[in-house]
Amino acid sequence: MTAKVTLTQFIIEQQRGMPGASGSFTLLLNDIVTACKKISHLVNQGDLVGVLGNADSENVQGEVQKKLDIISNEIMVDALSWNGHLAGMASEEVDDLIKIPDQAPKGKYLALFDPLDGSSNIDLNLTVGTIFSILRCGDGAEPDMVDFLRKGAEQVCAGFVLYGPSTIMVLTTGQGVNGFTLDQEVGEFYLTHPDMKIPADCSEFAINMSNQRFWEAPVKRYVDECVQGTEGPRGKYFNMRWIASLVAEVYRILTRGGIFMYPYDSKDPASAGRLRLMYEANPMAFIVEQAGGACSTGRERIMDIEPEEIHQRVPLVLGSKHEVERIVAYHREQQS
Repeated sequence: MTAKVTLTQFIIEQQRGMPGASGSFTLLLNDIVTACKKISHLVNQGDLVGVLGNADSENVQGEVQKKLDIISNEIMVDALSWNGHLAGMASEEVDDLIKIPDQAPKGKYLALFDPLDGSSNIDLNLTVGTIFSILRCGDGAEPDMVDFLRKGAEQVCAGFVLYGPSTIMVLTTGQGVNGFTLDQEVGEFYLTHPDMKIPADCSEFAINMSNQRFWEAPVKRYVDECVQGTEGPRGKYFNMRWIASLVAEVYRILTRGGIFMYPYDSKDPASAGRLRLMYEANPMAFIVEQAGGACSTGRERIMDIEPEEIHQRVPLVLGSKHEVERIVAYHREQQS
């Protein structure tokens, strides 16, 4: 019988091949894993433990928070505050940076996270998840906003956990993408999806069609061509999917290809896009690129964006490389 590879074992093996690596990074990931196991349990329990429904509060983006948004954020912060691996944190649910307690030891990493992505789905018993990104801290001093506002290309690790029929963690440290499934009885993540790859071509797209009247011309052109099927310029049929949960959309693309689009639209001219650069777009871009896909705003590579503020929003187009490149080309044609 072949022994199954645990997440901890896998990370240790990867770290051995990295010059100057210490055990701190592995321990930090273990802290994140512990938090995600707790969130997974609460998502699974739902109304049995009274965690569903709204919390009668809003986050910094003005969105109504679910009870599990707040609880998941508390779980993440508590798990990462005391073990000496982080210099600071930032959460989608919190306006300001989150400091490590004065009495706790400080580490050399920064963590940014969306503690419960897709939480609008939670009361419907649909898939939600946690997204996280890890950066190296500057000089070991108390981090400030400049230390966090770094390009996605500077990430040392990114991952997400999918709380669905099974709990799955997808992870990259810049050496490809791997997926790990939680064995609920043992309480351990095991490698089940090694070296995940996104095919360069696909016949499936995901977009919120209710916003069609607000899209820019390049996006309208792309979707129009897809829905024309074999009679259109693409000469093949496309399927459309929309789950309204970024973790679920990206996982589907990782397992069978496709493209996800939340492009710029004129519905809210004051906002450049819908998704958060630091908590959603950057970590997903790192994962998607490491799996052979591409990630763009339609005009520029996500990982090259210089962040301006911690809760910045951006348009997001990611997935199969040739499809993303087609949309980028349509935007360039419009600009020329």
